[in-house]
Amino acid sequence: MKKLLLIVLCLTGFYVNAQEIPEPEFVGECVYVKSDNTSVLLEKHLTQNRTVASTGLMMTGIGKVRTQLQIPGCCSNLSINKNSEIKLIIKSTENSTDPFSIIKVFKFEKKKKYRRAEVSSLSNFGTTKSNNYINVSFVGKKYGESSYAIKLDAIEPGEYGIMILNPNALDQKQTVISTFSITE
Repeated sequence: MKKLLLIVLCLTGFYVNAQEIPEPEFVGECVYVKSDNTSVLLEKHLTQNRTVASTGLMMTGIGKVRTQLQIPGCCSNLSINKNSEIKLIIKSTENSTDPFSIIKVFKFEKKKKYRRAEVSSLSNFGTTKSNNYINVSFVGKKYGESSYAIKLDAIEPGEYGIMILNPNALDQKQTVISTFSITE
């Protein structure tokens, strides 16, 4: 009986400790959970859509047209060491949907003045590829009333973005990306 009571107290303590961080205020917001159990709101950006044709397509008629999303600035304000445990809390409209189907964590191509991610490509031979993001796998669980707690495992240094899709909306008005950096 004493062992059972001790196990229940330990599990209750773990659950209470896991819920100390409040859910983000607005749908689509993400917070990074630090090792000292405090949180930092991730920087948010509105995206620009960009379509570019390859040089080969322009010169010879053989090549691709790529659609990319772009955000300004080379780097995120939030840098996380690659050896740190990466836990994020992401607010959604509700948390009964599989988080992997509505949360996209992806790597950006980093440039001096911006960050880009390829959304889709179309070759003149008719080959279309969509969802070309460099996706990052994660493990997600329900958190609070309408959020998800996700954990990223061993990702390489670089610039990353998080996009939250609303499965209940018929159209996405503006794409908002939350960003963070992984450093050595």
